[in-house]
Amino acid sequence: MTLTPASPQPAPALPPGAPGAHTPPDAVHCTIDGFDVAVPKGTLIIRAAEMIGVMVPRFCEHPLLEPIGACRQCLVEVEGQRKPVASCTMPVSEGMAVRTQLTSPVADKAQQGNMEFLLINHPLDCPTCDKGGECPLQNQAMSNGRGESRFRDEKRTFSKPLPLSSEILLDRERCISCTRCTRFAEQIAGDPMLQLFERAAQQQIAVADDEPFDSYFSGNTVQVCPVGALTSAQYRFRARPFDLRSEPSACEHCASGCAQRTDYRRGRTTRRLAGEDPAVNEEWNCDKGRFAFRYVSANQRLTTPLVRRDGELQPASWPEAWAAAAAGLRQARENGGVGVLPGGRLTVEDAYAYAKFARVALGTNDVDARARAHSAEELAFLGAAVAGTGPATGAVTYDDLTAAPAVLLAGFEPEEESPIVFLRLRRATRTGTTQVFDLAPFATRAAEKLQATVLTTLPGAEAQSLRALAEGTWGGPALQALRTPGAVVLAGERLAEVPGAFSALLALARATGVRVAWVPRRAGERGAIEAGALPTLLPGGRAVGDPTARAEVGRLWGADLPAAPGRDLTGILTAVRDGVLPGLLVGGVDPCDLPDPALAETALASASFVVSLEMFPGVVTEWADVVLPVAAAPEKAGTYLDWEGRPRSFDATLHGSGQLPDGRVLQGLAEELDVDLRLPTPQAARAELAALGAVRRPGEGAGLDVPPPAAPSLGADQAVLASWRQLIDAGTLLRDEPELAGTARPPVVRLGAQAAGRLGVADGDRVTVSGATGSITLPVQVTPMPDQVVWLPMRSPGSEVRADLGTGPGGVVRLSTPVGGVL
Repeated sequence: MTLTPASPQPAPALPPGAPGAHTPPDAVHCTIDGFDVAVPKGTLIIRAAEMIGVMVPRFCEHPLLEPIGACRQCLVEVEGQRKPVASCTMPVSEGMAVRTQLTSPVADKAQQGNMEFLLINHPLDCPTCDKGGECPLQNQAMSNGRGESRFRDEKRTFSKPLPLSSEILLDRERCISCTRCTRFAEQIAGDPMLQLFERAAQQQIAVADDEPFDSYFSGNTVQVCPVGALTSAQYRFRARPFDLRSEPSACEHCASGCAQRTDYRRGRTTRRLAGEDPAVNEEWNCDKGRFAFRYVSANQRLTTPLVRRDGELQPASWPEAWAAAAAGLRQARENGGVGVLPGGRLTVEDAYAYAKFARVALGTNDVDARARAHSAEELAFLGAAVAGTGPATGAVTYDDLTAAPAVLLAGFEPEEESPIVFLRLRRATRTGTTQVFDLAPFATRAAEKLQATVLTTLPGAEAQSLRALAEGTWGGPALQALRTPGAVVLAGERLAEVPGAFSALLALARATGVRVAWVPRRAGERGAIEAGALPTLLPGGRAVGDPTARAEVGRLWGADLPAAPGRDLTGILTAVRDGVLPGLLVGGVDPCDLPDPALAETALASASFVVSLEMFPGVVTEWADVVLPVAAAPEKAGTYLDWEGRPRSFDATLHGSGQLPDGRVLQGLAEELDVDLRLPTPQAARAELAALGAVRRPGEGAGLDVPPPAAPSLGADQAVLASWRQLIDAGTLLRDEPELAGTARPPVVRLGAQAAGRLGVADGDRVTVSGATGSITLPVQVTPMPDQVVWLPMRSPGSEVRADLGTGPGGVVRLSTPVGGVL
């Protein structure tokens, strides 16, 4: 863009390098309020005005939504037009002369008149409205409206609030029909439940009686609403904007890496808003990230160290708890060793503290942050293809997804497991530039919204499908699309349960040139790799088995590191159960998330000494000898790495809670073991990680030659289980959120029509799915999917798959009806 004062004489040529000399290659020249402006072809008038610092008032316009010209507040005068035009829908043209409200009495009068019209039925309840104090209508009524209204009749009223869902409430009389909410729901989220009903003065936003606003992204409509029409049930009448303090933050719930703004008052979080980051979440976030924050102030929070005395956990001081924990861990270390299970919720700095504590204070590589299904093959893949990568080193990024000609989803359900990835994919598919292919047993709701082609794959058979794609024997159009430069495969962590899947994935990358990205579910998973909180990896992606790497890390740590690769999570629990490892140090791990919850509980019962670093009481704390409370994400500073490998640093939001981050707790514990971790603060851990740096070791890696498994043999009453976690489920950090829980997708059993027909059930009937350890009974939803496949939510109310069935995706289960009918 160039900007020079208007002149009746032709502007002289500018020398190269002079201000204003560079114009876009497809520049369109116009004047705005007397200034000559050159902007790219297709630029809207309202955007061109912004470039010279002129803000034209608007309500319906949003840079990430398609223009519609609904509110008519952005009227400007254009030379040659008979009447003012909407600047948010008209692009500039060559030689166009535009005058905004700053220089045109016509435009100013039009804006004032339109504002008066918008306020005719709008209630004057700013002192009680949740939007009061940060309301665009309030602000622009002062800057671009009249001082008095000529309207003397009675304003229209509606009963309020109207619940669109358990989380989103509507005050209809405040609505100005800007359609921001309906356009977001339809264009961005793909959930067009919100619609305009009625006409003229009775026009209003609503949902159909049988179709509530059950979108995972509904909270964004509250944020983009330019008035107080849409409000959150969680925040409604809780605070005034000018009573709140705000801090930038990063979401702790998944690996999407959303920027956020956290508002708090008197030491308690009041609300969260999506932050602006064009490279990551743009201006959106999911409802889980927006609304799931009250766990921090839950009554069940552990706030005091506990030490077991006479069989009971009793409160203790920090010095007492550290001393007791150190004494037990010292004895366990001498009698065989201690296994370390940090969990996947940690910041990079805290995960680094666990990795260093295991090697330096306990002398072991038995540390695994993967509190989920896992495998040695996955470890090899993470070391070869993930560790040490990031946007600066050529890793796949959000922008790459937007530009990719084809994206293959493998063991990954984006809307449930990484919602912002889903939004990026939806934007790419809406523009028609990206094809999405999904290795799945059926077309999910996300696949339908992405217009994805489902490459029908039975649960547990992902390795065979990937290998067939690599060999060119299957896939057809998908295979051709994946060979196009820029194509991407998004691999989910669930592939760790499928032997040979990661081996086949790299074979596909070699055969087609497709780029591979790994998308874990938890926010701390990606950072744990770089921090070295894995049994075969040291910080920065260094291999435990590499003597040079051990020496390099050992010099910084001032210690000799153990050379033998450590046990993984299952290996650690098995060794504890068998008495080989007497001690356990456990971070935020819920046994229900583990591949074998029964093994975890048996190991906890068998351990001679257990130390738990936790926020809430649970199965682990029931068996713990010492419980050390730790800070929640808003109470500490740190960094998450999103799935790209992009750092998402944040400072503490809630100060003065008295809770210590995991790293500081481990520092105190190490001091009792006569070891100085030198990690008193997150900044110290960050400095050490920076000093170590990342080591990129390109290659396939040993252990990535696992063959695909054989298909299971099924009886007449059996089926193969498909499962993944839903975004809003029974997770620990979703406690105390009744409004959010009301928007969760109900747990159901999904069956194909053939299986449902043989069982004699229809939608809504109850079906029992039985496994080795128990059963789950839920309503059935008949779904187009292969025969002898059944789907259950992994961890939703009434469906704890691993704990209840004793198996996971790809396992064989039995189907029946509650009254005893079988297939």
